[in-house]
Amino acid sequence: MALFLLLWLSSFSVAAAAPAADANPFTPKAYLVRYWNQRVTNDLPKPPFLLSKASPLTAADAVAFAKLAARGAISDHLPSFCAAARLLCLPDLPSAIVERHDRDSNFAAYSNKNFTAYGANGVGRRDSFKGYSVDENLPVSSFRRYSRGSTIHRDEFSTYGAQGNVADQSFNSYGVASTGGHGEFIEYNKDVNIPNLNFNNYGSSGEGRSHSFSGYTEGTNAGAETFTTYSRNGNRAPSEFTAYATDSNTVGSGFSAYSQGGDGANNSFTSYGFNGNNPHNRFNSYGNGVNGAVENFKTYRESANVGEDSFTSYVKDSKSAEVNFANYGKTFNEGTDKFTGYGGGATGQAVGFMSYGVNNSFKGYDKNVIATFSSYTNRTTSSSTADAIAAASAKNINRWVEPGKFFRESMLKMGTVMPMPDIRDKMPRRSFLPRSIASKLPFSSTKVDELKQIFHAGQNSTMEKIMADALAECERAPSRGESKQCVSSVEDMIDFATSILGRNVAVRSTESIEGSNREILIGQVKGINSGEVTKSVSCHQSLFPYLLYYCHSVPKVRVYETDLLDPKLRTKINHGVAVCHLDTSAWSANHGAFLALGSSPGHIEVCHWIFENDMTWTVAD
Repeated sequence: MALFLLLWLSSFSVAAAAPAADANPFTPKAYLVRYWNQRVTNDLPKPPFLLSKASPLTAADAVAFAKLAARGAISDHLPSFCAAARLLCLPDLPSAIVERHDRDSNFAAYSNKNFTAYGANGVGRRDSFKGYSVDENLPVSSFRRYSRGSTIHRDEFSTYGAQGNVADQSFNSYGVASTGGHGEFIEYNKDVNIPNLNFNNYGSSGEGRSHSFSGYTEGTNAGAETFTTYSRNGNRAPSEFTAYATDSNTVGSGFSAYSQGGDGANNSFTSYGFNGNNPHNRFNSYGNGVNGAVENFKTYRESANVGEDSFTSYVKDSKSAEVNFANYGKTFNEGTDKFTGYGGGATGQAVGFMSYGVNNSFKGYDKNVIATFSSYTNRTTSSSTADAIAAASAKNINRWVEPGKFFRESMLKMGTVMPMPDIRDKMPRRSFLPRSIASKLPFSSTKVDELKQIFHAGQNSTMEKIMADALAECERAPSRGESKQCVSSVEDMIDFATSILGRNVAVRSTESIEGSNREILIGQVKGINSGEVTKSVSCHQSLFPYLLYYCHSVPKVRVYETDLLDPKLRTKINHGVAVCHLDTSAWSANHGAFLALGSSPGHIEVCHWIFENDMTWTVAD
């Protein structure tokens, strides 16, 4: 919310700058129009949806910020820069709330706060965070030393941060040295697009304090969650993870030194990562040195697609620990599990693997550990396994892939009724930077520290992850036959497209979002280049502080334009653009297209719509 208030309060108001931007020939937008006329040889109308993404900076502001960027001083003016240039900048948290309270507290419709030493040393209190930061674009919160040293303190986080876009929350030294009480997270960050959640030193040295995570990060997309020294040296501190990361997409979780050195711990992971898509989890030094602990993994990662878990130095040097894996790793497509140094130096430990999945490796596993393997399946390439996977594929079609996201070329004919996926742009609204500014900012994975300083990104923060992920994708080697480039200005995009296609180019995108999430009727269809195989450059948004596009050209595609009709009324509701990839041989076998369509790389062509704010460039007809 603070970011959007800046749009009104800053002296560099975007709204105020807009009229001048249209009239002044020296604004970034005016320069873009001149550049387009120089580089593109045809007289086709300039695409309004693309021109609208040009920097909204006034001519004077563009010069001023370019000078600041050249001096490395943008960071000192970040709020003004973000507001004026319409960027994604996470708000700086206000001064910490340092408060001791003597009565129960309820926080509803609350957001973007810094809770430091809140509830410390409290006795018999109950605090509730319900509906906190719900449906916000950029919810950011920090809980430092929350409930530290408390006695019988109950903390409830219910529907916390739900339905947000980019969530950044950290719990440092939460509940340390507390006695009794309970910490509860219910529907925490549900349906968030990109969560970044950190629990550092959570519940360490506690006595009899329980923790439960129920419906935690359910239905989220991407993101990361880390639990570092969680419940370390705790005494009789049960923890429950139920329906954790259910139905999520590519969420990664890390448990480092979790419950290390604890006494009588009881941790259970039930339906953890259930029905997720490619979950990645790391358990490092989990439960090392515990005494009399019970660790249960039940239906963990069951029905997920692929996935990868690693257990390094798990329950090392423990005493009388009991670890059970029941129905673990029964994924839809084969996942991977690695156990390295598992149970080393343990005494009196019992480990049970019951109905455990395939494709697992044990390296440095202590042979003295009492282990039972019931219905354990090792890696196999038998025909029965292949048939089972194929049957599961047919049964679970479209479980993780939205209906209509991928389709066959034969569907693009008049009269076809088919589902349309949600093609809405779900990323935060941003603008390109002028070349004069972008060229002076670092853009390399080797310079992430400089970028963190510029954009006020903390260590392990959401912003750090956003930038690191985008840079990694931009810097990866192109796939076979692919030409690629990340562009931070329309001018750069024009240059890349014309370098592939020549200067007689046209850019197309689906006209609107009408028809999303419902069935559509295919009307008149037109193939670009008369429906023949053609060259194209497709550009897709990447999440970054300023607008960044990943543009690439791949061989052997056909591009189509088609009217989209209401199936009942047969009236036109949209005009769609679709790209059909004829050569899929270099695609991953786990690509969503093959999950949805039931085939494998190189055996079928795959088509998809151009989503809102994405685009494809071709030679003009």
